[in-house]
Amino acid sequence: MTDKNANIVTAKQSRFAARVFNIGTIASVTVPFPLFIFWFGASMFVYALYRHHPNPRVGYYTQRGAYYYYGLSGLLIPILTFAPKTFFTDYWWALWGFCFLLVVPLAIIDIVKAGKEDWEDVEIPNTGINNDTITH
Repeated sequence: MTDKNANIVTAKQSRFAARVFNIGTIASVTVPFPLFIFWFGASMFVYALYRHHPNPRVGYYTQRGAYYYYGLSGLLIPILTFAPKTFFTDYWWALWGFCFLLVVPLAIIDIVKAGKEDWEDVEIPNTGINNDTITH
């Protein structure tokens, strides 16, 4: 039975939310400068928002996307910190290609899996608190 005052998160909204982190990761790896750095900050917000989504499958796909992106970021930090300067200037294309081939296929697989999954509407029950009457 559905409470008429309850909020509903539709299946379509959940499906999209499950894909957001991986879409951002693909964009940031495809166009690394400056998107990789900007997505590092924005991804923290997206992770916090969707990891605790009312539909637990959204959190699952968000967490998997975070494993890929933050794992890649953690790998790049020591490589770019301790590699000689000429490594980046001479082999940036190989490093970019490696990152692209490592992360993008995994993200695409998760996007496809999220698209094929059967999503259901999620009801968020009304807590009975009227935020309009709260005064500070």
